[in-house]
Amino acid sequence: MESVSSGSPGHVTPIRLNLKRDEMLQITWSTGQESTYPIAYLRSMCPCAGCRVVREETSKKKSLLNILPGNYAIPLTAVSAELVGNYALKIDWSDDHTTGIYSFEYLLEIRPVK
Repeated sequence: MESVSSGSPGHVTPIRLNLKRDEMLQITWSTGQESTYPIAYLRSMCPCAGCRVVREETSKKKSLLNILPGNYAIPLTAVSAELVGNYALKIDWSDDHTTGIYSFEYLLEIRPVK
C-alpha cells in the first residue's frame, strides 16, 4: 500500500468523496493524495465480521477463490452510501449486503497502489 505523506492514518481525513456506483469510489485525502477503489475491490474488502471471517479462512487455506456472502444474480453496484459520524462510510451493496462500515483509517490501509 502507498504510504501516507503526513501524519498517521488516524490524522488523515477525506476532503472529497466521489462515488460512481457501478465503477469506483474516489477519495481526495487531507494530505492532497488521491485514492481510487474499484467497486468490486471495495466489496471484496468489506470490513464486516462475516466478510472478514471468510477472507481469513480463505487465506488459511491458501485458496485463490474468495467467495463472500451475497447475492450475485445481478451486476455489483453500490446502492447507497452514507457518512457514519466523522469516521466512516457505510455502503449498501446490490448483492443485498448492508453491514459494511468502512472507516477512513481502514480505507487508507486498503487503498490500491497506483
